[in-house]
Amino acid sequence: MKKITKRIVKKKRLCALVVGMAMVMSLSGCGNSKGGSDAGSSYTPKGNAQSPLISEGAHYEEYITNADAAEEAYRYMAPHTEIFVPEEGSEAVDWNTEEYNALEEQGFQSVANSPLSTFSADVDTAAYSNIRRMIQDGYSIDQIPKGTVRIEEMLNYFSYDYALPGDQEPFGVTTVLGDCPWNEDAKLLQIGLKTQKIDFSEAPSSNLVFLLDVSGSMNADDKLPLLQKSFSMLVEELTEKDRISIVTYASSDKVVLEGESGDNKKKITDAINSLKAEGATNGADGIGTAYRLAEQYFIEGGNNRVILATDGDLNVGVSSESDLKDLVTQKKKFGVFLSVLGFGTGNIKDNKMEALADNGNGNYAYIDSLNEAKKVLVEEMGANFITVAKDVKLQVEFNPAYVKGYRLLGYENRELATEDFDNDQKDAGEIGAGHMVTALYEIIPVSSKQEISSTELKYQDNSGNQGIENGEWLNLKIRYKEPDGDESILKEYPVTQDCYLEEPTEDFYFAAAVAEFGLLLRDSEYKGDASFENVRNLLKKVDTDSDDYKDEFVYLVKQLQRN
Repeated sequence: MKKITKRIVKKKRLCALVVGMAMVMSLSGCGNSKGGSDAGSSYTPKGNAQSPLISEGAHYEEYITNADAAEEAYRYMAPHTEIFVPEEGSEAVDWNTEEYNALEEQGFQSVANSPLSTFSADVDTAAYSNIRRMIQDGYSIDQIPKGTVRIEEMLNYFSYDYALPGDQEPFGVTTVLGDCPWNEDAKLLQIGLKTQKIDFSEAPSSNLVFLLDVSGSMNADDKLPLLQKSFSMLVEELTEKDRISIVTYASSDKVVLEGESGDNKKKITDAINSLKAEGATNGADGIGTAYRLAEQYFIEGGNNRVILATDGDLNVGVSSESDLKDLVTQKKKFGVFLSVLGFGTGNIKDNKMEALADNGNGNYAYIDSLNEAKKVLVEEMGANFITVAKDVKLQVEFNPAYVKGYRLLGYENRELATEDFDNDQKDAGEIGAGHMVTALYEIIPVSSKQEISSTELKYQDNSGNQGIENGEWLNLKIRYKEPDGDESILKEYPVTQDCYLEEPTEDFYFAAAVAEFGLLLRDSEYKGDASFENVRNLLKKVDTDSDDYKDEFVYLVKQLQRN
């Protein structure tokens, strides 16, 4: 087989869309998208992929021959979709139909017009590990889909030395204000939440349903085989107080194991290792069966959760993003949460997997290696599977006496309307035991020369003299519910000038480096003076040697420059 080259498809490249759509339309079911990644390592670069532009002389008529089909292809393909384009003379074709939601980056807001910023907490990490996979596969910076660069998930992948919660508090809160590395006219505010870590063996009993995709698209080394090894590691952490069920889905769903004791590890592992990948992907029926078993073996006061593992390709039955949202939203009312684990390359449906986790009161991680599986399913098991606070919302009120503008980095698909903050019917994010949540704001002080556009208001004073000169730059409010509660609890944390540090903490510098890296990946309109050199200089201020994940990030920055 000749080498297959990889190329990011832009919406206006009709010729490339035609090729991709034609290849998809020529296959039945999920197809057999074979990945070539090494599932045993998350640190060593994989291959030396090259990505030339699609040549003008490519023989597209070999795949599609009529205008109607071409128009259908253009309408069908997502704005950020990757396909494999064969070199001329190649004997075989692989295809790539990964999907990512487009993100509309948030601009600067005027405090005079919009003093409140409200968003849902997020502890997902899939974006970072997916970007890592792409960099290791040799992607250049312009080949990484902008929709996968969710800066909040990149930030939340890492651990920080935040304050632990006090008595009767679900989480500790840390705030640091420093100079913004990529904008000399701005300050950078770091907000950190941290919950108390617990030993999973001491956690409440767990009723877990493994919902495993065994369709034909999972027939690749970085999909079903990696899934089997990953869940085998999870099984080793179970005890006799846990109950495990296994549901698989392909063309139809199948109950492989039902209500098995967690100490019967061999039986559970044997069941996982016996799975084969074949057929189409009827994910909707599988989800329904999984929730039925979760409700049947429900443990009062326990950890009741469905863990969905898939490449995200749901193409039979209920498969639209809105229908899937409705399905899991209805099911979570029974007290069963949902975690989603993404595997493999080629046809990841990142948009659907994120939507499932967000609407199912759970989290979303992408497993690109055994090391990542160990991190998610062993090291952070309590954080990912034991909820300590649900429907967590943050609202920041900026004081116009000190701040004239601000911009929240990331959280584009987590924004909430101002009135949603006090509405207990509005769903928000969940935080597990040992989780950390990081948010960064780029803040424009009133003394800054940077102009912030605002609209003159007839009934309010827009002179800039509003606010109270009490030393508080802003007030952070957090609402959350107990895991089994229906009424929210409100906490408030004023942020004063005392939070400003000329030489901030290592956590501040590292978070700033990750965010600046994200701005570069997205080619952000607001990247200012951001550069690889600046990112590396920030990282020199951090002791990354004691943290393998942070050390790996240093490596990825260098690797992307080489790509």
